[in-house]
Amino acid sequence: MPDKIKDDKSDSANVAINPPVAYVLAVAAAFALNWFHPLAFLPPAFPGIWIGVALMAAGLLFARWAITSLQRARTTVFPGGSTRAIVDSGAYGVSRNPIYLAAMLGMIGLALAFDTLWIFIMAVPLYFVIRFGVVGREEAYLARKFGAPYLEYKSRVRRWL
Repeated sequence: MPDKIKDDKSDSANVAINPPVAYVLAVAAAFALNWFHPLAFLPPAFPGIWIGVALMAAGLLFARWAITSLQRARTTVFPGGSTRAIVDSGAYGVSRNPIYLAAMLGMIGLALAFDTLWIFIMAVPLYFVIRFGVVGREEAYLARKFGAPYLEYKSRVRRWL
């Protein structure tokens, strides 16, 4: 039985951080920094709140589409889980990482809605954490697990857009 548990743990991407935690930490840090030193960047007449809310809604809809695509393929949504299939339809026919892309779209919306440059600033280190600590590990895992079919998908669909 212990060998089975060990094997189950090896069938994952072993990401460096849970992506939702990374996004929440980045946004929380941005709001904390903004509290100490506000960095507004929009002109007063700019409808940032409306455009921001629209971008956040678009991000939520794109994430929902991606999650539905994974659920239809009966595979995990969680990066720490075992992937059962290569999903190349729905949102995954547009981007190999639509949920992370949707989260970044939501962050752009937050930055506009709250008129704080700190969110854009925090998005830079967050991008590197997600790209190398999560996406890079997921790609290596999927290449090991699925081989040629994953590499074909990877050559056909861009990482982001």
